[in-house]
Amino acid sequence: MYNVSMKVLQSQLLRLLVTAVVLAGALPVLAAQQAPLSKDQVSARLKAMYPADADAKKEIGDAIQAAGKEHKRVLLVFGGNWCFDCFALDYRFHQSDIEPLVDKNYRVVHVDVGKYDKNLDLAKKYNIPLEKGVPSLAVLDGKGHLLYSTPEFEKARSLDPQEIVKFLETWKPA
Repeated sequence: MYNVSMKVLQSQLLRLLVTAVVLAGALPVLAAQQAPLSKDQVSARLKAMYPADADAKKEIGDAIQAAGKEHKRVLLVFGGNWCFDCFALDYRFHQSDIEPLVDKNYRVVHVDVGKYDKNLDLAKKYNIPLEKGVPSLAVLDGKGHLLYSTPEFEKARSLDPQEIVKFLETWKPA
């Protein structure tokens, strides 16, 4: 009788433990789902990267002027606040093994394309093939001359960070 009671007790204890683990894992998810949109950090960060009222031409002009003085390149990142890959690329730019490379060599300007209806003149000027997706990048020298443009970052979420490093190393100033 003692063995049967002990096994029943162990079984109940195991079920209780499993339930506690499942609940512990589920509570943060449920809490996050209940968080008000105003506290959604990802959305807030994207809106800060691509604010609706930004003057991209002025920001590019300011970046070119600063880059010329600092002997840096200008990195234009065409995207929008609806674009997860834009956020993923920016996240990579701020990782500890990439951020120093960006800070030392580039002035980054985020250019909002809206829903592919905004700053289209800038996309054309810098040979950005928006039809291939965003984020798309253009690299300018310190005088504002286009050195390179590419849509190769449109799948930024799945890029190996070393691919980003290779790109940044390739286009940094000599």
